[in-house]
Amino acid sequence: MGQLAFLKMFILVSIPTDANDNRRHVHVFKKGRRRLHSVAKIWIESNGMKCVEIAESQLSTKDNNMLVEAINNHWEFINEQITKSFRGEKTKPRNIEK
Repeated sequence: MGQLAFLKMFILVSIPTDANDNRRHVHVFKKGRRRLHSVAKIWIESNGMKCVEIAESQLSTKDNNMLVEAINNHWEFINEQITKSFRGEKTKPRNIEK
């Protein structure tokens, strides 16, 4: 599992086994939980083009909007991090803001 970025109380993660999925996406985990489980999945592209949208989520509309805005603003960085994760390279997560 490659940590891509931190946003407030969330961790954006790439899972290398997802490399064969038809669209690139990030999983969103909430910080501070004993057991980590994804609280959202967000598509970041469609047919190789930037397209950020919620695939599934247990979060509020406000949190979803914040995440989509932040991913849009940091799309290139996040996409590069996903590529590194899929190649088996170490990712360097950083704090992002919306």
